[in-house]
This record gives sequence, structure tokens and C-alpha cells, in this order.
Amino acid sequence: MPDAPLPPPLLYADTERSADALYFGRVSVPDPFVALAAHGKKYAVVSALEFGRVKRDSAFDRVLPLEAYLAKARETWPQRKPGAAEVIFLLARELRQLSFTVPEDFPAGVYEKLFELGLDLTVASGPIFPEREIKTPAEIAALRGGNRCSALGIAAAERVLRDSAIRGRSLIYRGKPLTSERLKFAIESACLAAGAVSANTIAAGGDQACDPHGRGTGPLRPNQLIIVDVFPRVSATGYHGDMTRTFLRGTASDAQRALVNAVRAAQLAALKTIRAGVTGRAVHEAVVAIFTALGYKTKHTPKGSTGFFHGTGHGLGLAVHEAPGLSTRFDTPLRRGHVVTVEPGLYYPGLGACRIEDVVQVTATGHTLLSKSPYTWEL
Repeated sequence: MPDAPLPPPLLYADTERSADALYFGRVSVPDPFVALAAHGKKYAVVSALEFGRVKRDSAFDRVLPLEAYLAKARETWPQRKPGAAEVIFLLARELRQLSFTVPEDFPAGVYEKLFELGLDLTVASGPIFPEREIKTPAEIAALRGGNRCSALGIAAAERVLRDSAIRGRSLIYRGKPLTSERLKFAIESACLAAGAVSANTIAAGGDQACDPHGRGTGPLRPNQLIIVDVFPRVSATGYHGDMTRTFLRGTASDAQRALVNAVRAAQLAALKTIRAGVTGRAVHEAVVAIFTALGYKTKHTPKGSTGFFHGTGHGLGLAVHEAPGLSTRFDTPLRRGHVVTVEPGLYYPGLGACRIEDVVQVTATGHTLLSKSPYTWEL
């Protein structure tokens, strides 16, 4: 027999940290608020600060005033300080909907109070909105917009590096040593001018780039590989871009050129493998096969890992990391409308690191590239 349908969703979150809340209501709300479904309709409870805007701009069928529910909660429970749990319970009782599904990151304190009040809550074992995985044409357009902003950030980084003079072991940009911080400022300024916020941008050179999520600090050096990873969020839509390029200002060694060529070959192998029906594991294994054939070994030691030690890619949307993934953990087939990053990398302290990343939409026969930026790296 098919599984029984789950109860309707209940959320208590802000849209800055919860992609689910933004997906559900299609409106930005910076503070945690109550959002739920009941009998086929969507409800939100927000303060007077947000009421008019949310009522006008959101996808909710009914927007209700928080103040009225807090006043009712004080009357109902005069001995306790009312909060989100009491508001949720009163609305649920009013709607005659006493069971809900909550996401795995639902606030524990609110959950406990709702349990005590008598609501029946089911914690989702996976995504509370699995339909988020398949992107609509409007979402694809929004993701193209995000990746356009990524490309502008990458282009800004390339301009700064090209304009930097080599003086001994230093790169000099506009009279001062070029640092990771200065390069990130140029990247993030370009994204901001395009309407997107690029937080936690990566501009890391040399051995610093061998930590894939290391943001980079201090001076950037000539003749070293520099990873630039830009994943901005478009302010108007909430959708992200995600793009990585590796640069070198100066002259590359034969070993550095071989490293970059191997990563690009691995990325092309992954792109050739992607299509609906192929698993994320199979795409990842295509990358591993290239690296193995070219002699790039992966090792795990107490001091850290070297080689290729992360997944080939991840889903992209309202969150910068979401399902599906391209790694050994994803044996389910890709489907048309999935959007994933493709970002193999190699990391060897002493030699440096390279990662190249693009974003694609999965199609029945292959993929459509949603990001566009040159691959020239030796400047």
C-alpha cells in the first residue's frame, strides 16, 4: 500500500536562514514567523511591521496579525508569557487542524511546547518540500540571474589580477600589496552592484586554497594558483549563483598546468555523463576515473586530506547547498529540472589547488549550462 500522506507543513523561521520559508511564502521576512497550511490553504502570522507587505506580496492565502493572537494567548494563559507555540496552537485550533509536519531544523523549544499543548507533530525525514528539487522555468531564469552575478564577480577578480604588477614575491595592485581581502572586496562589490549579496566569498591562494572552504587571508603571491569561488544570493529573488575559477598571475609550472588540465578534463567528463536517469554517484565516479587515470591520488591522514576529497557537486536554488548531490551518497537518478553544480577539484599543499565550477540544468539527453564565464586561468 502507498504511504499515507503526511500532515500539512508548519514552519517557524525567517527567510534569511530558511529556504523552505521563502519557498513556501515567496516573500522575504527577516524575523521568524509562523507559516502553515491547513485544508489546502496557506496561512502566515506576522507582526504589524510586516503585515501590509506580506499581505500584498506573498503567496499566502491569508495573512493574520500576530498582535491579535498574542492578546488572545495572554487571555487564555494568564500565568505564562506567550510566544510562537501559543500562537500556533490557537491558530491550529481555530482552523481545526491539529497535526502538522515540521522540518528537521524546527526549533526544539517551540516543538516541546506544542507537544505539551497537544499538537501532533511529525518531523520530516527528508526535505519538507521535496518538490523544491525540480526547478520551474521561472526558477531556472532566477538561477541564470544568480549565475550572471557570479560571472560578474569572477570577471572582477580576473581584472584585478591582470592589473596587478609582479614585484618579487608580491602582487601590487594600485600601489598596495594585493591580498585575499582586497580581491574579495572587488568581487563582492561587483555582485552588489548587480543586485546580489556575495557572502563568504573564497579568494584563496597557495596552500590556503588546499582547504576547499578556506576563504583566504593575507597577501596573494605571483606564480601561485588562486581559487575564486563566488556564490551570491540575488536580493530580488533569493536564488543563488555558484561559480568557481582558478587563476594564476605570472607563469605556471608544468605541474600546475597539469593540475589545472586534469581538473578541467574531469569536469568535462562529469558534464558528458550528466543526463536524466543517471545517478549522482555515476557522475562522481566519472570524475574519480579521470583523476585516477592521470595519477592524482587521494589520501586521508591525521593532518588532513589531499587529492580529490569532496563531492563533485550539489543542488542549487534558494539554498546554496540543496538536493540532489553528485557524490557517492546519491544513488537516486537525476531528473529533468534538477539543477546542480559541477565542481571537481584537486588539492596538494606545496603545489597548490584547482577547482572549476559551473551550474547546469539536467535535461532528458544531457544538460543546459546556466553559468557562463571564460576558463582562461594563466594571466
